[in-house]
Amino acid sequence: MSSQDEKYMEAALKLAQRGIGSVEPNPAVGCIIVKAGQVIGKGRHKKFGGVHAEINALEDCKTLGVSPRGATMYVSLEPCFHYAKTPPCTDAIIDAGLAKVVVATIDPSAHANGKGIEQLRNAGIEVQTGVCETQAKLLNAPFMKFATTGKCWVILKWAQSIDGKVAWADQSKERRWISGEESRKDVHKLRRRVQAILVGINTVLADNPLLTARPSKGKQLTRIVLDSKLRIPLDCELLATAKKFPLLIVTSEQTLQTNPQAAEAIRKKGAELLVFADTAGQSNLSFLLDELSNRGVAQLLVEGGPTVISSFLKEHLADEICVYIAPKILGQRGRSAIAEPLAKLTESVGLNYVKIKRFGEDVCVTGLCKKAIDEVAAVEG
Repeated sequence: MSSQDEKYMEAALKLAQRGIGSVEPNPAVGCIIVKAGQVIGKGRHKKFGGVHAEINALEDCKTLGVSPRGATMYVSLEPCFHYAKTPPCTDAIIDAGLAKVVVATIDPSAHANGKGIEQLRNAGIEVQTGVCETQAKLLNAPFMKFATTGKCWVILKWAQSIDGKVAWADQSKERRWISGEESRKDVHKLRRRVQAILVGINTVLADNPLLTARPSKGKQLTRIVLDSKLRIPLDCELLATAKKFPLLIVTSEQTLQTNPQAAEAIRKKGAELLVFADTAGQSNLSFLLDELSNRGVAQLLVEGGPTVISSFLKEHLADEICVYIAPKILGQRGRSAIAEPLAKLTESVGLNYVKIKRFGEDVCVTGLCKKAIDEVAAVEG
């Protein structure tokens, strides 16, 4: 590949990045069209169900009054060739008379997986793949994982002080935020990426959260509470809005048998109960993730407290970690962000492709866990 190919593909990837938080569960895709060394069209997938990046780029050519015939298209993901919410992009590319299409990585979905590339080649269009492939896979890592394994991508998120402590509620029940307003706005952007959000019952009891994305921008999350003893208050915000926003309460079979009245009261509020068996085999978290995957949840955001976060880490179920760090010191009064030690240092959870952003006075550190990177790297391109 040439440095020019990389330059144009990197531009396409930057366009694609702008779709994160709006296109999910679809992949984020960017497209650049180049003719005679000049960019004549740009496009990206802007929102779920909307026009694809390739079509937007071709429309941009029309706006500029330049024909794309004989041009080269750079697109961060294999163009689709099937009918879904929009017509096939491959048909539009062929009709436009493009001479070459440069693709960063294939779409590993069963309905794609190289078929779009094959159709373009059969139409006489030169196709080159693998330009900026790693960057393209990582950009859409959750999509890649779900398309190839059927398993949802798990993001662990929490806010902490610089001495590793999380917030608490004082005796008057006034909420003490660790992170600042800008960080909290970013969390809602993160929520718009996912299809489900999870907390433990202790978070519900302490904070009485609503667990929605604000503004929603059309996103409706499935809200999940781990509540093995059915301690959720019947007057909490989650149950008060259960008929408007989906609510899933995960509880144990034993609790359901010993406290059927509580279960019935929760169901009447509009919530769904998901029951796991009390066995020494599969953990309730693995059971839940399997169930969510079967329901088509491609990304799950875990906003639980120290106990829930520790459970996901100890069972190696996290793919991505997002930590907001505020310039505060809580000392002994604060709770540790991680409830339990994670074995030996050599078995600690390491992050790769780490990104650091500033939100006001806060610092946000995000990174991918090794197992997630291995799964994405295994996707054939």
